[in-house]
Amino acid sequence: MKATKLVITAVVLNLVFSCAIGHAAELKVHSVFGSNMVLQRDKPIKIWGWATKGEEITVAFGKESATTKVAGEQGLWEVTFPAQAANPEAQKLIVKSTDKSIEMENIVVGDIWVMNGQSNMAFGLGKTLDADMESAQANLPLLRRFGILPNEQSEPQMDIKAEAIQGEGWILSTPITAGGFSAIGFSYGARLQRTLQIPIGIIDNSRGGAAIESLVPPHKFKDDPIAAAYKAYLDKRIAEFDPAETVEKQWQKQVARLRSKGVAEDKLPKKGGVESLRSWSIPGKSPSDAASCYNGMFGVFKGLNIKGVLFHQGYNNAMSSNCRPKRYRALVRLMVEGWRDDFNDPALPVGVIGFCAGSIPQTRDNFETWSLSPAAYIREAQRLGLSDLNDPDHVAFLPAYDIQIPGLHTHKKLALAVRAARWALNKVYDMKINWDSAALLSAEPDGERMLLTFDKGVMPDDMSMVLEGFSIADKSGRFFMAHAEYPIKKDAGVWNTANKSCETTKIYVSSPLVKHPLAVRYAWATSPMGNLKINGKEWLPLQSFRTDSWDWPEAGPETNAVDRAKSKVMKAEAARNLEFRKHD
Repeated sequence: MKATKLVITAVVLNLVFSCAIGHAAELKVHSVFGSNMVLQRDKPIKIWGWATKGEEITVAFGKESATTKVAGEQGLWEVTFPAQAANPEAQKLIVKSTDKSIEMENIVVGDIWVMNGQSNMAFGLGKTLDADMESAQANLPLLRRFGILPNEQSEPQMDIKAEAIQGEGWILSTPITAGGFSAIGFSYGARLQRTLQIPIGIIDNSRGGAAIESLVPPHKFKDDPIAAAYKAYLDKRIAEFDPAETVEKQWQKQVARLRSKGVAEDKLPKKGGVESLRSWSIPGKSPSDAASCYNGMFGVFKGLNIKGVLFHQGYNNAMSSNCRPKRYRALVRLMVEGWRDDFNDPALPVGVIGFCAGSIPQTRDNFETWSLSPAAYIREAQRLGLSDLNDPDHVAFLPAYDIQIPGLHTHKKLALAVRAARWALNKVYDMKINWDSAALLSAEPDGERMLLTFDKGVMPDDMSMVLEGFSIADKSGRFFMAHAEYPIKKDAGVWNTANKSCETTKIYVSSPLVKHPLAVRYAWATSPMGNLKINGKEWLPLQSFRTDSWDWPEAGPETNAVDRAKSKVMKAEAARNLEFRKHD
């Protein structure tokens, strides 16, 4: 009961803090508004803030003006102006109460895109391989950024904490400031701005280490049985949480570790108080837990109209002990639906950049062992979660597995931003910019081979006839690296390899180790082999896929997805498959 009271007290204090914003006697506007900002075109422009209840507030934006009275116990006021077309001319936003005036300058009207996800989205332009060239072209006064720092919260917030606003708020793109933009956000936004010739606002609000659970709006967990079961388990953890006991255990563990290293008693750290707990250790506030990052970093500015969202995440859900593809798939759908609810746009465009490649690259020498990959299931869950929305005109999965640098953070971000910009310019802005997706239509056994048929041509972008990244299995479920080739057309209805006129919508996959093939996988590893591109375009990699239904062995929310014993067996089997192929 003591632990429960402590948690309840923390939640109450949090709510009191949030509500106190509204009771402030002094006039305040929501922190997302400020000089240099971009307001969303072609949608009503809502401006809001807080002041003393009953006070009259006047808001002027450009030639528009409106007056309202502060209402409600939270002291909230708001006005809504009619939608405006894109306008690069600087305008003023002025908010006045009886005794105070707030003036914001150089505000333009264009499109706002939110960059959401974890550290590979937050990764700054200045750290990338293309930083010099991209920054040199960054003198783009109509490209602007607003950055929100890590701010996980256990309850929805009404405003952005001052300490969570990066720098001075909205900033203009220059060769000096560009390095602080999200790398993907800058390169994406710059291409949109230069192409469309309208103001583009980028809101960077990704959180390093965030699991997808923390990025889903809180009201959506009840809408799916898998998500609801997870939320019930989290609520149980929150109710049982004892901050003092957690501090004690962490301190004891730290002291034991230091003693084992020979640290003298008088040099050991003193035990801290409950205020020393990091958010990671607090159920409900951890960046691994339901809605925590959304509460303080995205939903915190709902009410502001936006154009769309670009999302890039995956690592924290692809670790084997956290890998639950079925839950992930459900959460992708719920996340997009929740964004559309909160930002009042049922067709809000969303581009999901697939979980990027990391770790050691898959090669012929390690193929089977590196095919044992929870990451591949998370990529599949991202793609299938979007497809569950049944909205291909407004959502897209953008594969990223082919952009490879070993390690947690790839420094190659430009290609991902260009792919996203191509999608947006083609599908969102209806321009004649090349972007496409492909689908596997069928996978049928054909003797000792599997014949795959696609709805588009798929081929290496270097026009090579060597097709990489396929594996094949029979009913045993043992996958081996496979040979893949196009059928070559000689005469009508007859396929062979007699000439070089091939049909790139069809691929034969085979292995001498699999006599009765049943299933095929492609680009199925953390950092996989796989060189096929849609119509041979380097910016359109064919998505990873499988034709089998042998799922990752995930468990309920209260246990690890793969226990150590089972993981050991899986790794041993993959190693045997590799040795069997290499020595057969």
